[in-house]
Amino acid sequence: MSPSTNDGRRWSALALIVTAQFMVILDVAIVNVALPSIKRDLGFSQENLQWVVSAYAIFFGGALLLGGRLADVLGRRRLFIAGLLLFAASSLLCGIAWSEGSLIAFRAVQGLGGALLAPAALSLLVTTFVEGRERNLALGIYGAASGSGAAAGVLLGGVLTSYLNWSWIFFVNVPVGIAAAFLAPVLLRESRSELGHRHFDLRGAATATSGLMLLVYALTRATSDGWTAPATVASLGGSVALLAAFFWFEARSPWPLLPLRLFRQRTLAAANISMAIIGAVAFSEFFLLALYLQNILGYSAIQSGVAFVGFAGTVVVVSNIAQVIVGRIGVRATLTTGLLTSALSVGLLTRLPVEGQYFWDIFPAFVLGGAGMGLSFVPVTIGGLAGVDRADAGVASGLINTSRQIGGAIGIAGATAIAAAATNHYTAAPAGSLAALDHGFRIALLSLTALLIAGAAIAAGFMRPVPAAQERTADAVDVTEPASLEQAA
Repeated sequence: MSPSTNDGRRWSALALIVTAQFMVILDVAIVNVALPSIKRDLGFSQENLQWVVSAYAIFFGGALLLGGRLADVLGRRRLFIAGLLLFAASSLLCGIAWSEGSLIAFRAVQGLGGALLAPAALSLLVTTFVEGRERNLALGIYGAASGSGAAAGVLLGGVLTSYLNWSWIFFVNVPVGIAAAFLAPVLLRESRSELGHRHFDLRGAATATSGLMLLVYALTRATSDGWTAPATVASLGGSVALLAAFFWFEARSPWPLLPLRLFRQRTLAAANISMAIIGAVAFSEFFLLALYLQNILGYSAIQSGVAFVGFAGTVVVVSNIAQVIVGRIGVRATLTTGLLTSALSVGLLTRLPVEGQYFWDIFPAFVLGGAGMGLSFVPVTIGGLAGVDRADAGVASGLINTSRQIGGAIGIAGATAIAAAATNHYTAAPAGSLAALDHGFRIALLSLTALLIAGAAIAAGFMRPVPAAQERTADAVDVTEPASLEQAA
């Protein structure tokens, strides 16, 4: 096969990887807009409605690390295809769900499919493109999909719910997932880590997955029941115990699920902390602003979705420019700039009035926020994978995805608690008034601004410049098999 043909196949592979990633990220947000319709049609109680979102988040966030290591051991393309098919099948089942219990159960399975798919997709990108300019360009495109997926989900959810019905927010995944699964053997090379043994860290897998799932569950309960509720406290305590056991096992295991030596790389550690902050702010900001638009400004579901187009469009544009900026000023400076730009954006939103005007009070902050997200996501992903051996590409990809998802869960729980407390203690207006609700949103957004400034300080102080990598071929720790069309050629 000629070099030009091989180059073309790499970019076709990237298109497939990006499509799959966009589908997974889209699904995190697309359901929120449809919740009122789901509640009405399936007879959900108000207390159980949150589990349509939470069941997905628990299994997705809890199993990402396991999915990343399984991709290394069993084959990244194999896990990618398995995740696609599981995600598509569970999406179909979600669309035809007939009761509260059935939809919640199918959403949990869908989250598991996403946990297999997302780290396999990113590790395939890492093993397809070499470090340096080429991988940075690919990560710019990947970052555009990941950064805009949540905002696009709000828009698409509003359109599908308004003009069809809520089932279609799940049905749209089915043809995309099946088509991608059929194209994967053609466009993607199989790769896996040759670790020199057939052992799998079952203790690490069990404690990490259950500990992370219990953590997301505890944060979900904190949002609805409060931080001092017995169920919240017990779940948090159990999660801490399981995660402590996980790190104890990993430090002593000859074949760890998550090699702790990865954290000796200061840039990788700082990148994962920064990603957790980015996830916390992005999830919380979208959640708070969707409530502001609908509950205070009186926007419909589809109007709220359209409002986020300015954010999503800017993310797409700036993410693709970010890889050029990284090449000029480096990962550390680009990430610090992105986090500070995001802080400025959220800081502007702390001024949101009850009688807000979209193009005056919200749109400029959305454009700045999209630019900050685009400038942050690409360098933080590069930093989280820089210097990682190809043998650990899957687990490093799972780790950076876990940081974002767990950060998002913590962010929503914390921002909701802050907003509720500020609303309840606001004395300048009657309890339950729009002014009190708006005050709660503004205080929560102020806390997110402070978090972004702290993230910028961490990036500037702890990330090291990532040197441009030379072209490298697969080494002895990674086994790569050609895709089917390449075999035929």
